[in-house]
Amino acid sequence: MIKATWLATLALLIAATAPAASAFGFTDVDRRARELANRPYTKQAPPLPKALKDLTYDQTRDIRFDPARSLWREHRLPFEIQFFHLGGAFDQPVRIYEVVGNDVNEIAFETAAFDYGKNKLDRSQFARVGFAGFRVHYPLNLAPGKPGYKDELLSFLGASYFRALGQGQRYGASARGLAIDTAERGGEEFPRFEQFWIERPTAGAKELVIHALLDSRRVTGAYRFVIRPGAATATDVQARLYLREPVAKLAIAPLTSMFFFGENQRAPSEDFRPEVHDSDGLSIQASNGEWIWRPLVNPRRLLVTSFALTDPRGFGLMQRDRQFDRYEDLEARYESRPSVWVEPVTKWGAGRVELVQIPTPNEANDNIVAYWVPNAVPPPGTPLDFSYRMLWMKDTDRRPSNGWVVQTRRGHGYQRSSASNDTLKLTVDFDGPALRKLPVNAPVQADVVIANGQSTDLVVYRNDVTGGWRMVVELRRQDKEKPTEVRALLRNDKEVLSETWNYIIPLQQ
Repeated sequence: MIKATWLATLALLIAATAPAASAFGFTDVDRRARELANRPYTKQAPPLPKALKDLTYDQTRDIRFDPARSLWREHRLPFEIQFFHLGGAFDQPVRIYEVVGNDVNEIAFETAAFDYGKNKLDRSQFARVGFAGFRVHYPLNLAPGKPGYKDELLSFLGASYFRALGQGQRYGASARGLAIDTAERGGEEFPRFEQFWIERPTAGAKELVIHALLDSRRVTGAYRFVIRPGAATATDVQARLYLREPVAKLAIAPLTSMFFFGENQRAPSEDFRPEVHDSDGLSIQASNGEWIWRPLVNPRRLLVTSFALTDPRGFGLMQRDRQFDRYEDLEARYESRPSVWVEPVTKWGAGRVELVQIPTPNEANDNIVAYWVPNAVPPPGTPLDFSYRMLWMKDTDRRPSNGWVVQTRRGHGYQRSSASNDTLKLTVDFDGPALRKLPVNAPVQADVVIANGQSTDLVVYRNDVTGGWRMVVELRRQDKEKPTEVRALLRNDKEVLSETWNYIIPLQQ
């Protein structure tokens, strides 16, 4: 009896002093990424069955997950997960796991969980193909008469692409975990998230944690996402990368969007809509507090520009036009597309924010890319860490506190004769608290710098209709075979009143 009691006590002591099993986390994903980086890259997924590979975009969209089978619905949790089926362009499966405490279980693919719509497919041919991705649902917009309804909040689908929504928003701009050699002559490499681990939230959870393993020919990486829904949904990103081989351009926190035409660039053909774009400008906040605004364009040739910075405070692709009558599109509702802002959590050092603008003949193509390129990249095998917060915003867009650009309009300068007019007239409206409090006769001036051009006229005056201030600059290009860049800001004596407006006039435009 004494011996039994002693053994029981010893067992309790051992249990109390033994290390507890740790929950799955970023360290586990990091270990996998490091191990992958030490091995040659191999594609592990088998070819997609032809019946799925041949599906068109619309046919793939016709395959829908059954909401009744949503992960966690039976637990009545605030978040739910639904899954995307493989098909068409989405031909690479991802493995998805649920993390519950110390338990990690893979979520099994089942054809019974999908409605295949009008598609006539033999399900037995792809009973184990796996998922293309997943989406997260949450009661983001609490609507009367829809108790318990959960809106789509976030989705991961294709390569390392993901996108999110805040309250009252519709999908527009998207993000990626990483981009490699974007707009380089050798072609772009698209790393992809191959595995996901989703932590089951608690009953009253206000955030969701997702881990992801990234892999490509030259880079592996471990990612941790913390998603906090709200008026401006926040996505906190922690990442650690390992290079297998040197990379010419490593693009951190890449954003992707669409600009077809807008107030500064007319539609290429007759269109009832005044503007068509998911974003209308690139915004940057430098470490010294300067704000830069570059309106987007749809160039005739590939246009790559950049801003050299050290430790930027943030950058993003913004949708500043929020009035419906700017678009008049009842289906697309471009005025509800999110602005996406990236705020570094750690110091990023020296590098550049690069903007890539690609010609597009229609609104179906994402032709705008913005990202951070660090000057220093570690050699293969050495980890590169970075963390940042992404905000998906609508009514709380990041902008300076004094004044900002409201619109940029472009046309020809005035001339009396009918001869060919080679002057350009740029009309820029500024608004903001610092500008509105000025008297009508305030000596507001514009500091203007033109690269590859000469100003022929410059005026600044109060906009009596809006209460803001308007700058009008006319100019001529010097070399018509090169783009023209114009920078300007408003000041009242020594007081800076606005962000820096920075506009590019591409070739042949």
